[in-house]
Amino acid sequence: MTRMMKPTIPDRSADAQVEVELTVNGETVHRTVSVRMLLSDFLRHELGLTGTHVGCEHGVCGCCTVLIDGKPGRSCLTLAAQADGYTIRTIESVAAADGTLHPVQQAFKECHGLQCGYCTPGMVMNILGRFEEKAPLDLSDDGIRELLSGNLCRCTGYLNIIAAVRRAAELLGKTSA
Repeated sequence: MTRMMKPTIPDRSADAQVEVELTVNGETVHRTVSVRMLLSDFLRHELGLTGTHVGCEHGVCGCCTVLIDGKPGRSCLTLAAQADGYTIRTIESVAAADGTLHPVQQAFKECHGLQCGYCTPGMVMNILGRFEEKAPLDLSDDGIRELLSGNLCRCTGYLNIIAAVRRAAELLGKTSA
């Protein structure tokens, strides 16, 4: 017996559409998107940048963190339409073209700062955003915990992540305030 099933996702949304133009990882992107499309969905489904993970979809876990005009932001709380005109950096932009890891990524590797790795892209982007600011760094345990307070990891217990942040600062020549 054959049944006709309706597709669960329509080919085109009935939502209002909007044109967006933004720069993602150095490349200008033009798309027509639903006014309700989240930036995380835009990055993952429209652009194929699946390194941006979606965990809680409430902005709590930090897995979806990307840099929005150089500042860490939750892509699961940002509409793609809100990102119109902005510069977005995702985890895919961090390592060199030849695959050489960025010092923050290298530090996570050296210090065993990840286990399952699901939270790692958001953590790396958050740390990278903070390291690229001009403000002084607090590399004490409490300062690093504050830096990481918006990113949740269910695997590591954070000790190795704290060590990785400190190691990344060393590799980048960053000093504590």
